[in-house]
Amino acid sequence: LGPQLVFFMIAIGVFLTAMAAFRTPVIALMPDLTPSPLRSQANGIINLMGGVGTLLATLAGGLLYGVGRVVPFVFGGLVMAIAVSMLFFFVKEKKGAATESSADEEGAADAVGALRAIKTVSPDARRSLALLLLAIFCWFVGYNAVETFLTSYGVSELGMSIGRATLLMGVASLAFLAFAVPAGYIAARLGRRRTIITGLTIFGSLLLFNFFLQDARMIWAVLGIGGAGWALVNINSLPMVLDTAETDADVGAYTGFYYIASQLAAVAGPMINGYIVQWGGGDYNLIFIVTPFFFLLAVLCMLGVTRGEAR
Repeated sequence: LGPQLVFFMIAIGVFLTAMAAFRTPVIALMPDLTPSPLRSQANGIINLMGGVGTLLATLAGGLLYGVGRVVPFVFGGLVMAIAVSMLFFFVKEKKGAATESSADEEGAADAVGALRAIKTVSPDARRSLALLLLAIFCWFVGYNAVETFLTSYGVSELGMSIGRATLLMGVASLAFLAFAVPAGYIAARLGRRRTIITGLTIFGSLLLFNFFLQDARMIWAVLGIGGAGWALVNINSLPMVLDTAETDADVGAYTGFYYIASQLAAVAGPMINGYIVQWGGGDYNLIFIVTPFFFLLAVLCMLGVTRGEAR
């Protein structure tokens, strides 16, 4: 390995470690600052802003790279510094909640804190949390199949160009962003569990329909409506995990539980889905069976969840 690559790997490692250190505490600020009935709506706004930020960073990064290779990194560092300054000077935690949550945010990073949070809740709450986290794992594994192999499906099965096939996932992402805030308000009226099950059913049914259809024109509508259905699921999952906790003092640890389930799916999903596609002889159309199957497992888990609605 050359010295530049070694230093680059070290820099990436430090960056990812820092991101992991601040991600859970930052997300745990949302329930600290937002009452339980408004957490789905607040999470919708957070996801909308995150999606818009990602979109702008992607576009700006490409333009800035044309100016100079170092410019996008400098720009990213300045934006991060401004964001941290705004957080420090303008976001005020509630007195009392800050102390309790900070302890749990640290506890979420280690097994001792996580076990302490689990042992203090009732058996029904533990069972409900376990089923909810298993459901989150299942639907992220299922979504990963589409996210990973959709471009390959468009090229190999629908005969699209690579440039056109890469836009397929963009349609779902844009639909998700457009529906992020409404998804929170829908959950406030229908309930989070019912909204999540509805979203899984809509998206899963459309993908299964596409397995038999394989139409290059209809896939755009399938992904557009499916992206809106995914918003119903993803926007309400974190608030549901947080409100499984019996006290707001444990929201930091429960935020950690959510990311444990989702990140395990991010690690296991590509391997599971890759083996399935390989077993099928490279038939990428199988993703439209795999994803509904994992969505179905998630729905079955959600049927046993009895906690997590707004308090």
